[in-house]
Amino acid sequence: MISSTDLEQLAEIELQKEEDEEQGRHGYRPDRPPAPRRVSFSQDTSHPYYDVARHGILQVTGDDNYGRKLVIFSSCLMPPSHQLNHHHLLQYLMYTLDQYVESDYTVVYFHHGLRSCNKPSLHWLRNAYREFDRKYKKNLKALYVVHPTNFIRIIWNIFQPLISHKFGKKLTYVNYLSELRDHLSWDQLIIPPDVLRHDERLQAAQKGGLHPSSKTPPPRPPLPTQQFGVSLQYIAEKNQGVMIPPVMSQTVAYLKDNGLQTEGIFRRSARVQLIKDVQKLYNQGKPVVFEQYGDIHVPAVILKTFLRELPEPLLTFPLYHQIQDVVRVESSLRVTTCKHILERLPEHNYMVLKYLLCFLNMVSQQSIINKMSPSNLACVFGVNLSWPSQGSVSLTSLTPLNIFTEILIEHYHTVFSSRCPQAEVLP
Repeated sequence: MISSTDLEQLAEIELQKEEDEEQGRHGYRPDRPPAPRRVSFSQDTSHPYYDVARHGILQVTGDDNYGRKLVIFSSCLMPPSHQLNHHHLLQYLMYTLDQYVESDYTVVYFHHGLRSCNKPSLHWLRNAYREFDRKYKKNLKALYVVHPTNFIRIIWNIFQPLISHKFGKKLTYVNYLSELRDHLSWDQLIIPPDVLRHDERLQAAQKGGLHPSSKTPPPRPPLPTQQFGVSLQYIAEKNQGVMIPPVMSQTVAYLKDNGLQTEGIFRRSARVQLIKDVQKLYNQGKPVVFEQYGDIHVPAVILKTFLRELPEPLLTFPLYHQIQDVVRVESSLRVTTCKHILERLPEHNYMVLKYLLCFLNMVSQQSIINKMSPSNLACVFGVNLSWPSQGSVSLTSLTPLNIFTEILIEHYHTVFSSRCPQAEVLP
């Protein structure tokens, strides 16, 4: 039987071997500076972990396909070890996850770019696993390791005695980025350019130089009864001008009657196949009876999924940067500022948003029982109401987005007082 020490040596040898092979194939030098980044990361020097956050190693970017918060760790963005305090890195990981671990969440680990010059020690990894106690592991529903190598498999063997069988079942190896599409919203992923290039090289080697996108089939035209992935205007046109999409009015009505006092409502996921089945029923124009599923979280996830799959967010692309700037406004003026921002929304978007926020305000009024305060609801819904037209919502963009959404929920009656559309519908 191979000892732990031997496995550690084997891991080091394997990592060096992988670096040598990549250098031979692509002229990579492990000590070269990282490529220029196309994603802007935290420039807020007041951040308690600015020395780590500024590298963009960790991102929280929307939800996966099942309504779970999505956390991304990118090895290629880790600087050489002498430039990064790994103790601070661990503290930063915990500081960030503490904001989300009360809800179900998913982790994507991009392994490409981990080198002997930037990898944490195995002692650090052991400490990290011990520090991440049950609070962190309980609601972690899936861990995707993208572009795994023999090094990863050796590390797994080293840690196997410490890892429970239940936790081990959450791990999925992903050889190509395209395999993530079945589980995650591709548009919400923040993928470093180095990882994209590495995946293209792997795909080309696997398929004899065929670019992966060349096999992507053209999108099918939507069904007349389609609810998911189509615009509010499309749904209204196909439903006799009804302004509130049926999937929204039905989920809100059911949750209003049955879910207002459910602890953690909107924080939990539901069975994957159930969500797919319900989406299919809605898209085919067939009736959905939530009572038969016996799970209050099904309509909750369906509501979040509907918002997330809109081609343009409910708060629209043009308002994204104005929402981000809310944090620059003095606290006493923020409610008025949010009200003015909403006045710029198209009439249809305003009506649907007001309908939704009226309901979320109801949910927040039961927060003593359901534990869903305006702040907690904002963490769940913010990323489903606004995102940029290019790229994804970065970790640093979440704070202003959540603050804006919290104000809409907590001060619902004030921010929505200026417009009362004739065809207005409320829950």
